[in-house]
Amino acid sequence: VDVFQAWCGPCKPVLNLFQKIKNEVGSNLLHFAVAEVDSIDALEEYRGQCEPVFLFYTGGELVAVVRGADAPLLQKTILKQL
Repeated sequence: VDVFQAWCGPCKPVLNLFQKIKNEVGSNLLHFAVAEVDSIDALEEYRGQCEPVFLFYTGGELVAVVRGADAPLLQKTILKQL
């Protein structure tokens, strides 16, 4: 989940990375979403930050968090969680 604030929007450059990984992996287990923190109370702790935050969930549980648009770390985290 790409967690963002309305004033800065979702991290568009990372969207291409996500699509590339999904195409390479070809897995139905991998889903991407965006969530605006200002409209979701459960994400309140991520408000007021100017860096992108990516949350990784498995079975409804938070299993990893990546702060910043670090493409190699995001790719490594995605593949590890799969």
